[in-house]
Amino acid sequence: MSEHSSYRKFMGKAEFEKGVNSLLGIFEGIAIDGKINKDELAFFQMWLNDNKVRVNQHPFNELVPVIKRAIEDGFLTELEREEITWLCKKLLASDYFDTVTAGIQKLHGIVAGIASDGTVTVTELDGLANWLLENQHLKQCWPYDEIDSLVTMVLADKKIDSHEHEALMAFFTEFVSILDNKTIINPVLLKDKHISGVCAMCPELDFEESVFCLTGTSHTYPRQKFTEVIKNLGGKVADDISKKVDYLIVGANGNPTWAYACYGRKVEKAVELRKSGHSILIVHENDFHDAVSDL
Repeated sequence: MSEHSSYRKFMGKAEFEKGVNSLLGIFEGIAIDGKINKDELAFFQMWLNDNKVRVNQHPFNELVPVIKRAIEDGFLTELEREEITWLCKKLLASDYFDTVTAGIQKLHGIVAGIASDGTVTVTELDGLANWLLENQHLKQCWPYDEIDSLVTMVLADKKIDSHEHEALMAFFTEFVSILDNKTIINPVLLKDKHISGVCAMCPELDFEESVFCLTGTSHTYPRQKFTEVIKNLGGKVADDISKKVDYLIVGANGNPTWAYACYGRKVEKAVELRKSGHSILIVHENDFHDAVSDL
C-alpha cells in the first residue's frame, strides 16, 4: 500500500484542482503558437487517456469537449481561444489553493505542452514570454524565474540555435514527468543570474555525523529502510528541514498530493536555504543509492 494512501483521501480536492490547472496549462502550451500538430494532439490525447475517470467529472466534462473541438482541425482561432478562456474562468475555482499555486501548476503544464512535439519554436517562446509577463506575481516561485531567464536569453537574438534548443528541450521535457506525479530529476535553479540544478549532480555524500531529511516516496525503499541505512552509516535523520540539515533526499516517485507536483514544502524550504547561502544539498534518491553502493 502506498505511504500516501492513509491521508490521500483527504486530498481529493487538491489533486482535482491540480488536474484542472495541468489541463489548462497543457492546452496553452500546445496552442501557444496558434497551431497544433499531430504530436501535440497525441500528447493531449495521452493526457486524456491517463485521466479517463477525471475527464468524466465536472468541470472536465464541460471543458474537455470544448478544447477537443477547438484543436481537432490543427488550428486555434482567436474566437476559439476567447471561448475557452471565458469557460476556464467560469469553471476554475482557485480559492482552495492560492493563485500562486494555481499559476505554478499551470506553468508546469504550459512548458510540458510546448515540449510535447519535440520542438520549441520562437513563436512558442514569444507566447510563453507574454504569459510570463502577464503573470509576474509568480516571480520568486520556482521555476518562474528560471524559465523567464532561459526564455529571455534565447529570445535575445530572436533565434534558437541547436545548443539553445537542446537546453530548452532538456529542461522543458522534465515537466512532462510531473503530470504523472514523478519527481523532476534535473530541475534548474537560478542563483546570482547563473542556472544550476536543484538536485546536486553526482554528489559526494559524507554520512558520518551528517543530518539527512527525506521527502516524497522512494521507488526502492520504505522510509524506515532509508532511516536504517543512514543510521547504520553513521548519519542522523531529521523530520523536517532546518539549517542543521546537510542533505535532503528526494524520492523518485514524488508525492501525488503535492500541489507543485515535482516537489513539496521540504524542497521549497531547502531551495530557500540554498538561495540564502546555506550549504544544504538536495539529492535525488538515485544518487543516494549510488553513493551507498560505492562505499
